Amino acid sequence: MTIDAHTHSRRSDGTQAPAELIADAAASGIAVLGLTDHDTVSGWDESARAAREHGVGLLRGMEVSCRWEGISVHLLSYLHDPRGAELTATADAAREARLRRTRTMAERLAEDFPITWEGVRAQAGDGATIGRPHLADALVAAGVVPDRSAAFAQILSGASKYYVSLPTISPVDAIRMVREAGGVSVFAHPMAASRGRVVPREGFAQMIAAGLDGLEVDHRDNPPEARERLRAIAADNGLLTTGSSDYHGAGKPNRLGEHSTAPEQLAALVERASGSDFLPG
Repeated sequence: MTIDAHTHSRRSDGTQAPAELIADAAASGIAVLGLTDHDTVSGWDESARAAREHGVGLLRGMEVSCRWEGISVHLLSYLHDPRGAELTATADAAREARLRRTRTMAERLAEDFPITWEGVRAQAGDGATIGRPHLADALVAAGVVPDRSAAFAQILSGASKYYVSLPTISPVDAIRMVREAGGVSVFAHPMAASRGRVVPREGFAQMIAAGLDGLEVDHRDNPPEARERLRAIAADNGLLTTGSSDYHGAGKPNRLGEHSTAPEQLAALVERASGSDFLPG
């Protein structure tokens, strides 16, 4: 039973519509799919209709960008109620900030590369959370780089002269907001050193004290030895553990179902949630 708890559609930085993502999941033998677009739940309704059609379980979620002491933290919020929640207002503000930041970066890039803001927007789906991946797609379309990975490694990296930092909230605050919205919070790819600095022990302790529910352990960006440390942290603190692909369609090499969440962990996650319903397949 493959449970892929973390994927993205065109509503943020994936390359497929939510319904297309669900159809691919069904064709790939995925029993349960987590849709966790960045700072938006706009794909929830479409994915729910497709999940019912294809008989795929749907774990509705959202990925929230945070920062702890200057270190990037991605927090997955599962099964929260988006209606009237502080978390929703924060996500709305984050999307607006991401849009402004992306446009500024596009203007800087346009000084050296044949891209335009209109071209960047054309890479995003309707209602998508526009961000650096769409800048990467515009650079690929212009023939500047071969793929998104190359764009992020070079031109769009945090050390690049084109980079603009994104204002974000503390994961401690985000965890509180998720809980107040009836959701379940999971720290995504927490030891992904290839992405930059990772949160130290002190940061883990603060997030756990704030009510963190789980850790995304089985993820391609967590090295094997780090996964064992994460399992130990989870066991010592009563945290859930998840596994996922972090699939983005054609945008990244990640493949659907390459890592999976254990059924008993999914059941425990659903049991903790009170904001939105899990849709079984």
